[in-house]
Amino acid sequence: MQSFDIVIVGGGMVGLTAALAICKQTPLKIAIIDSQPLNPIGAAPHLRVSAINDASKQLFTNLGVWADITNIRAQAYTNMHVWDKDGFGHVDFDLTDLPNSASNDDCLGTIIENDVIRNALYQTAQIHDNITLIKQTLTSIGVGESEVFLSFTEHTPIIAKLVIGADGANSWVRKQLDMAMTFRDYDHHAVVASVECSQGHQNTAWQVFLNAGPLAFLPLYQKNTCSIVWSLPPEEAMRVKTLSAAEFNKEITAASDGKLGQVSLQSERVSFPLTMRIAREFVKDRVILIGDAAHTIHPLAGQGVNLGLVDASALAQTLAATVFAGKELNDSKLLGHFSRWRKSDATDMIAAMESIKQGFSLQQVLPKFVRGMGMSLINNISPLKQILIKQAMGQTADLPELSKVKDPL
Repeated sequence: MQSFDIVIVGGGMVGLTAALAICKQTPLKIAIIDSQPLNPIGAAPHLRVSAINDASKQLFTNLGVWADITNIRAQAYTNMHVWDKDGFGHVDFDLTDLPNSASNDDCLGTIIENDVIRNALYQTAQIHDNITLIKQTLTSIGVGESEVFLSFTEHTPIIAKLVIGADGANSWVRKQLDMAMTFRDYDHHAVVASVECSQGHQNTAWQVFLNAGPLAFLPLYQKNTCSIVWSLPPEEAMRVKTLSAAEFNKEITAASDGKLGQVSLQSERVSFPLTMRIAREFVKDRVILIGDAAHTIHPLAGQGVNLGLVDASALAQTLAATVFAGKELNDSKLLGHFSRWRKSDATDMIAAMESIKQGFSLQQVLPKFVRGMGMSLINNISPLKQILIKQAMGQTADLPELSKVKDPL
């Protein structure tokens, strides 16, 4: 029977990042369990993308994978344009709003396909001496006094000192351990697709607030291509998905006020429900939840994956402090600190998304003039804009430097 220090269930972006971050700081032996194959990177962009902020970029750089990611393909954006469809209000963010952003490498964020990130991380994990990749399906997990026992459909059972659940919003690990969740349906579905914009994306992330919900255009590696995320009530999402291509093109061009020119569908349209979730406990016995297994938020500000990546880095920091202090990996004091730290950050982000959502709901009943004045005030108050930009870039995130081991207490 194989024995590992840590088993990570889930080989997505967050799980792979956690493995590499832990190995960067400790000699721990890790197994990653994931039966999902890698999606090959073809010429057409993949539908699911992430807005990687500056903090996550620094994390990937410290892990030695940022160059691998960008060598595949990525698109930095230096501007954001947000406006109210039914009013005159708008907010523009760009690097000139930050006094010390002079580097040619500076950007507000980088749009990258999830599969591109996963491929780069996977290739690095595959050649790491302390990481074993197990492409099997788990059938059971049992937590004992000193070890966790994991069984598979075909693979020989394994044991570990800790298990990390990084297996997504519908986490199998979380359900097996009966870890309770608090959740609320946002009553919206996200419609995602790739579109071509005749005037190009101009290295800008665009977002328009419509009566039905926000529509975002995220710039992709081709100058005329964007990934869209359109948040709509379920019945509206279904209607938009089933429009003919010509009808869809006409509707989305009108929705964006023609600011990107003629918009043309370039892919299939898929949708998924939007739900707020947060685990009531991130740590139970010898099991730890990170990423979407622990929390999901509205994609309005594009911070979901960045929040999960902070989880991965924070856990690596916590485990490194545990190892070098000579303590057991399931040390209740250190893991308790980790749980409070990450749950606090997730709760703050959920509250922020709720405030934005409620503000958007309120603006439907406010006069256009009042709504426009509110956005104009934000656009013209430099200190406030700087705070919002830094938050979007992740510059306020409490990320550890992976080259150093710090006691999180």
